[in-house]
Amino acid sequence: MSRHGAITFKGNPMTLAGEAVEVGKPAPDFTLHSFGPEGLTTTTLADVKGKPTILSVIPSVDTSVCATQTRKFNEKLGSYGDKINALTVSLDLPFALNRFCGAEGIENIQKASDYQTRSFGNNWGMLIEELMLLARGAFVLDADGNVTYAEVVSEATQEPDYDAAIAALDKCLA
Repeated sequence: MSRHGAITFKGNPMTLAGEAVEVGKPAPDFTLHSFGPEGLTTTTLADVKGKPTILSVIPSVDTSVCATQTRKFNEKLGSYGDKINALTVSLDLPFALNRFCGAEGIENIQKASDYQTRSFGNNWGMLIEELMLLARGAFVLDADGNVTYAEVVSEATQEPDYDAAIAALDKCLA
């Protein structure tokens, strides 16, 4: 299923693959990849269960709005420590995510790439078919992997509602 006109990119209607994620339902599965000292590693939904999780989804870390979103969530999540899981998800290669996050001092949010299978983009309804990039958004999961907050930003060049996402995360910790 595709959702034509679900978002816009610079005012142009775009099609998102798959179904939209719904609050109150179990989170769809995903397989994301990261690169670190141990080489390429994978992260799945099962890996983040047990703690509340925030997912910041961006089209590409090499754009100004995506860079800002990553910096802002990194700053806002600094006080949470290991009480949560925090992931920035994009289709950027894991190496590009490492380069950016290393240069910017991003330490409070893990880098996760959907480049191999696009399972996140398709399963979460976030893959922009025309651009083959992820739409911009933010999601919060409780410790059991249920969606408690879901925002797909309607215009891909605009920032998400940081305060609403953080408030949803705080509710999971209460």
